[in-house]
Amino acid sequence: MLRIALALVTALGAFTPATAQMHGGGGMHGHGADGTGHDMATMPGLRGEDATEVESAELATLFRNFTTLSREVELLPNGIRTVTSASDPEVMDALVSHVVGMIDRVGQGRDPKIFIQSPTLDIFFARPGAIASDVEVTDAGIVVTQTSTDPEVVEALHIHAGEVSRMADSGMQAVHEMMMERAGN
Repeated sequence: MLRIALALVTALGAFTPATAQMHGGGGMHGHGADGTGHDMATMPGLRGEDATEVESAELATLFRNFTTLSREVELLPNGIRTVTSASDPEVMDALVSHVVGMIDRVGQGRDPKIFIQSPTLDIFFARPGAIASDVEVTDAGIVVTQTSTDPEVVEALHIHAGEVSRMADSGMQAVHEMMMERAGN
């Protein structure tokens, strides 16, 4: 069992409200503004102002292979505990790399500003020291426990856990639905 103890006082992140405002508001982050928003071959919405090609490729792997993902979420009074796995080893590798990389980014306050990023994540990048994270890769999957003493951060952790579960269940369709919900459609 590989153990990755990230006793980082960090937050989980890739989706955020200030980012929506910085990208023109509406919660859409400019998705599709240039007519490329629904290109499932190149997935341009997975790129960001400060995202690497590897990070965008990991996201594409996860979205293209969402049917291989399974996820359990426990909402804690002070955070979350999630267990996420993939039946495909390559997808599992991308998942672990994405989770560890995003937790590290939040700890550094480095918002990748992914174009389709949820505004829920803004608070994580704004308060990089507000979350204690523990990550463990087990036979069951990647187990992430994140806690905070900040009630607003706890609420955002709960919301984001639900967003990620929707994406694991429905892939890019969930992203489109959440964007429409935020836009009031």
